[in-house]
Amino acid sequence: MSEKKKYLLRLDESIYASLEKWAAHDLRSVNAQIEFLLTDAVRKAGRLKVENNESAEDDTATS
Repeated sequence: MSEKKKYLLRLDESIYASLEKWAAHDLRSVNAQIEFLLTDAVRKAGRLKVENNESAEDDTATS
């Protein structure tokens, strides 16, 4: 697995509070929730490259 890129993100307090509640509901950290949401958005936009065959197989199995 490749190393993750570190990136500073500044958010409005109300957005962070909403993400914090949402993350807790989904049993994730706020960081993991943001990464999940961004990954989902990039995938839905068709801009996520498939890195290995397992990911492609997982996507087709659920379709």
